[in-house]
Amino acid sequence: MKHFKIFEMVKAVARAGSIRKAAEDMNITASALNRRIKDFEDELGFELFERLPQGMRLNPAGELLIQHIRLQMSDLARIQSQVADLSGLRRGHVSIACSQALLPYFLSEQISFYRAQHPGITFSINVRDRQQIEHDLSTFESDLALVFEPVHLVDFEIIQSIPQPVHAVFRADHSLAKKRELRLRDCLDHPCIVPSTNYGVRNLLEIGAKKILRTLTPALETESFDLIRHYVQHDYSVGFQIPIGLNNLICANTVHRPIAVKDIPIGQLYLGQKKGRRLPVASSRFALQLHSALESLNNISPD
Repeated sequence: MKHFKIFEMVKAVARAGSIRKAAEDMNITASALNRRIKDFEDELGFELFERLPQGMRLNPAGELLIQHIRLQMSDLARIQSQVADLSGLRRGHVSIACSQALLPYFLSEQISFYRAQHPGITFSINVRDRQQIEHDLSTFESDLALVFEPVHLVDFEIIQSIPQPVHAVFRADHSLAKKRELRLRDCLDHPCIVPSTNYGVRNLLEIGAKKILRTLTPALETESFDLIRHYVQHDYSVGFQIPIGLNNLICANTVHRPIAVKDIPIGQLYLGQKKGRRLPVASSRFALQLHSALESLNNISPD
């Protein structure tokens, strides 16, 4: 326990890449932080950082220590959550790594519902792409993950998964709204607003375009799913999203339709955690709630 403060300092320097920036983030002087780090290195008997002209970078020993720190803090959080649960306080913290698509409707509703029953529980949401999400779990930065079309699924324990077809998003008066079946080639005949290449929707779009011998040439490429949802209100472009990130009435003049499965394969949205990890009570119970909510969505037709 006595080392947890210095652990936080080591993490801050590793995250910031410099003593000065980390000191600003922690609201202490750079000289005090540098002295504490050096004293800790002397106590350990080895250095934790490579001191480079452009800043500080963890060396292999430092990387090992960071993994140890994250594991220790994760275990402490789990024990604190279990003790609080036994005492009836229902206190704890839940950290979630997820794509932007989960934020506006699904997660906001689920967190609100959970906190209504357990107001002592706090949450942190880490918005990540599909590669970063798995890294967050492996480094204990997040307890749970909601990821669409993950890259590797290494050390990823699946709690629940549901299919998510790619939907096209456009104005209600768009010519595509009149089509009974929406094909990818029809969408690509219009200016397209697409997610960046590190997102699962983009990967499925690339697969679909290649399948029909077309090239995906976006008019606008963005990491913001909010921008995709709102931009299409202003002209006759086509955006792409998964249904969990869209409600039935985005706004009065915007609609969304699934693209034919013959053109784009249905993707999978996964809820998971780090394989073999015992989650804190608050996170474990929230995972059960999410499992139930996703199962309910799975029983609803995506159309």
